[in-house]
Amino acid sequence: MDKTSILIVDDHPFFRRGIRSLLESLPDFEVVGEAANGQVAIHLAGDLQPDVVLLDLQMPGGSGLEAIQSILNESASTHILVVTLFEDDDSVFAALRAGARGYLLKDSEDDEMVRAIRAVANNEAIFSPAIANRVLSYFAMRPPLPKTIFPSLTDRERVILELIAQGDTNRRIAEKLALSQKTVSNYVSNIFNKLQVAGRAEAIIRARQAGLGVESGEREGGDERHSPRPSPKGRGGWGRAGGKETKIAVAIRAATAILCKILDAHQGM
Repeated sequence: MDKTSILIVDDHPFFRRGIRSLLESLPDFEVVGEAANGQVAIHLAGDLQPDVVLLDLQMPGGSGLEAIQSILNESASTHILVVTLFEDDDSVFAALRAGARGYLLKDSEDDEMVRAIRAVANNEAIFSPAIANRVLSYFAMRPPLPKTIFPSLTDRERVILELIAQGDTNRRIAEKLALSQKTVSNYVSNIFNKLQVAGRAEAIIRARQAGLGVESGEREGGDERHSPRPSPKGRGGWGRAGGKETKIAVAIRAATAILCKILDAHQGM
């Protein structure tokens, strides 16, 4: 029986020993080498031509992404399975774009690891369940928002900002995007920092002024159920100046509609 040759690339000796012990207990696997960083991995992969490389993304001596590209440039027959702690979208999709055939988290069970290695060796794509849900939800979402809207944000951050603008809580966003609440919280913090806002309410107003989270009916005339009635045209009431709605009134009306949605969401939880 032909064995699947495997190169293990990780900067933690304890993890390498554990993986080697698991794989050497199985008759169809052969560990042909180990590397503690990306540069050594590139050289070993070129010399050993393994069927599968198990590769972490964050290591000294060059990133895992650079190693993936270099290894595949040298050997098209080698398949890369990323095994890492990082589950953020940027890491997942960067690895897939670089050419990885699979993406597994380090806390995966042994049988899941074995199944993933066999799948990648057969040129199949495979992911941890949590990562698979993320990939599916990513492609199920509508196209990314234009990058001209808050260009400092990533595509994922713009999507999350729009959900915030729609009144979704972090828990609800986590459910919609198949993320952990901690991951969502990290995204939200990054968004607030990039927008230089003090909190959620200010972020909502900024987002809705840019057109995020605003439904068509609200753009055309607002949510009649929740919006304050404007003063008669020409009277210069609190919401209008010479018959034209002021920016302050637009922001207040938008914030009012959002607060009502947040209350409705909490009541339905």
